[in-house]
Amino acid sequence: MKQISILGCGWLGLPLAKSLIGNGFSVHGSTTSPEKISVLENIGIQAFQIEIGESQIKGEINLFLDNSEILIIDIPPKLRNEGSENFVQKIQNLIPFIEKSAVEKVIFISSTSVYGDSAVSNFIVTEETKPNPITESGKQLVATEILLQKNPNFKTTVLRFGGLIGEDRDPTRVLVGKKIIENPDLPINFIHQKDCIGIIEKIIELGLNQTETIPWDWQQTFNVVNPFHPTRKHYYTQKALELNLLLPEFDEKKLGTGKIVSSDKIENILNYKFGSL
Repeated sequence: MKQISILGCGWLGLPLAKSLIGNGFSVHGSTTSPEKISVLENIGIQAFQIEIGESQIKGEINLFLDNSEILIIDIPPKLRNEGSENFVQKIQNLIPFIEKSAVEKVIFISSTSVYGDSAVSNFIVTEETKPNPITESGKQLVATEILLQKNPNFKTTVLRFGGLIGEDRDPTRVLVGKKIIENPDLPINFIHQKDCIGIIEKIIELGLNQTETIPWDWQQTFNVVNPFHPTRKHYYTQKALELNLLLPEFDEKKLGTGKIVSSDKIENILNYKFGSL
């Protein structure tokens, strides 16, 4: 039985762990909350209370990584105020423990925020587009991607997720509460939780079952965004109608520019078929 460690069993990590266990994997999972240990254990996860800090790591990090060939890092930067957390330093503190463990492959959950905003409307962004983050979170994610991928002791696949929707994350319910929504013509770049899990599992499958006829390069970067890119106005209006909610109002005078994040690489390399939003 293959073992995988998931650092951060939250909104995505917990259902991912549940799915992996259902597919025959053994999973080590971490949480910072002692109250959540039993939640993890109840679905079959070997749970660890671990907190990655800028100066130290609290918890049994060595046991958490022990005997795992794959580590999934799903702990986003917590930056309520600019510079409030040095996320890069936190991952830097983690790396020596990865190096001395059995981990050979890392999946790092990043974000399309690394691309920043485009000055051109509907600009197509691919994995070849140079990152240009404007937020502190985006800047630290780019630096962390580089930090992990340049390490010679393990290989890292970076997954840049778009706007996360799914289990208790429906942007329509939030936006319809606003009186006016700006930039109605901007394209959406969303990804459903089910596709997040499906893509991670596909990468794990290819990475563990590679052969001479089916080679797999783990050192890659993927945009993880549903290929459906309607305008905000179209998407939110349709969703509000489906959910029998009050229709949102839009400020047609404030028209910004936005990017379309391409997922062609995932579709072509993984032969992955996205679900509906």
